[in-house]
Amino acid sequence: MDSRNRRSRLNLPPGMSPSSLHLETTAGSPGLSKANSSPSTPSPSRTTTYSDRFIPSRTGSRLNGFALIDKQPQPLPSPTRSAAEGRDDASSSSASAYSTLLRNELFGEDVVGPATPATPEKSTGIYGGSRDSIKSPMSPSRNLFRFKNDHGGNSPSSPYSASPVGSEGLLSSNVGTPPKPARKITRSPYKVLDAPALQDDFYLNLVDWSSNNVLAVGLGTCVYLWSACTSKVTKLCDLGVNDSVCSVGWTPQGTHLAVGTNIGEVQIWDTSRCKKVRTMGGHCTRAGALAWSSYILSSGSRDRNILHRDIRVQDDFIRKLVGHKSEVCGLKWSYDDRELASGGNDNQLLVWNQQSSQPLLRFNEHTAAVKAIAWSPHQHGILASGGGTADRCLRFWNTATDTRLNCVDTGSQVCNLIWCKNVNELVSTHGYSQNQIMVWRYPSMSKLATLTGHTLRVLYLAISPDGQTIVTGAGDETLRFWSIFPSPKSQSAVHDSGLWSLGRTHIR
Repeated sequence: MDSRNRRSRLNLPPGMSPSSLHLETTAGSPGLSKANSSPSTPSPSRTTTYSDRFIPSRTGSRLNGFALIDKQPQPLPSPTRSAAEGRDDASSSSASAYSTLLRNELFGEDVVGPATPATPEKSTGIYGGSRDSIKSPMSPSRNLFRFKNDHGGNSPSSPYSASPVGSEGLLSSNVGTPPKPARKITRSPYKVLDAPALQDDFYLNLVDWSSNNVLAVGLGTCVYLWSACTSKVTKLCDLGVNDSVCSVGWTPQGTHLAVGTNIGEVQIWDTSRCKKVRTMGGHCTRAGALAWSSYILSSGSRDRNILHRDIRVQDDFIRKLVGHKSEVCGLKWSYDDRELASGGNDNQLLVWNQQSSQPLLRFNEHTAAVKAIAWSPHQHGILASGGGTADRCLRFWNTATDTRLNCVDTGSQVCNLIWCKNVNELVSTHGYSQNQIMVWRYPSMSKLATLTGHTLRVLYLAISPDGQTIVTGAGDETLRFWSIFPSPKSQSAVHDSGLWSLGRTHIR
């Protein structure tokens, strides 16, 4: 009776009898139980039916490793657990840590450690919403890789972050690359050369370093060559008792050396044969400044003139530049050979081009002689200059726009300047009253190092062809070699101990 009542309560479609209701199972599905059939007496008329819908088994998928489902609380460790279970716990713990890091990076959850069980009302995300509302990556309200700019943060994002998604996540803080330590600059020279008769004269330029790694030094009436590769010293020339060396300058190829003399001559020497190939006049007194631009040699003199000389023609000079009112003591061509900067004892800094006979730009801000001049190898038209004892300032100019950029009071007479080609840094050498060498970072002009050792003003400065080493000369008759800048590739200054032996030797 009860069975009939149950059948009568079923709402069946027309044409279907209650006896047709039964559940069939597919073969090989142990997880499904049989209905309306006896488990002990299989029906001989039962047939296996197959469905066109494939339902994969997800038991082998490690969804936990991708933070797509939440972790369940792990049981407390028991002393009776097996070693295999311990290994499983360790693997599960690693997966949990990875899941936490990945979830933090992808979904922006504010977590500080491995995920722990938490109720939705106590676990919130970075935007104040409950974690329950953002735990699913398929949620339509979530933009997984959205741009997030946190203007209210107190700590700036680190430029050294290793995360490709963001710099504030747990992954960045845990596995990010630590900040690069500041470069250490040795405060003492690694080599010292005695240079007898090196003159203590602010207006001379007696040291230059060639592209072939040979240092030229004017000592009294002689010029000496010192090979940085072999430490061999060669006497190039002796001008005699009636003359003296006032300036030296290597050609860009490093094969010939120009020598300016006290009587106003400019001599060209073939250094491989130690032979003078040419003598050029034009100045009526000492030529204390030289600068090369390809085949054009420019010389500045106490007679206030600058002469352009083309060594390919027979004339002593091809153009005379008149603009200074006192001795010309500084000359530098720009790296593109388009502009020539000249400094004089009239406190003026002038800028010329190859065709002009009058200065294109005239800067009058210095209050003392301008000998220290350097062009930036990193930015076109950026020029640095330094003033003498009454000025003591480094000034920066943009010759392309005729603007004054910056002024830094160094506290001492500025004797020389060099701009490094490997990094955007400068070296300045100084005289009264501290006789120091300063390393600056441009454009911030933060001081990286102050080097001391010379007992008189540091008048002479040159840089090695690899851009890593500078040499300084002073009236104390010493040349000191300093490892200052990194190499252009490895960003670290390394010297071969066989070529750069320590110690103090004589240059002649």
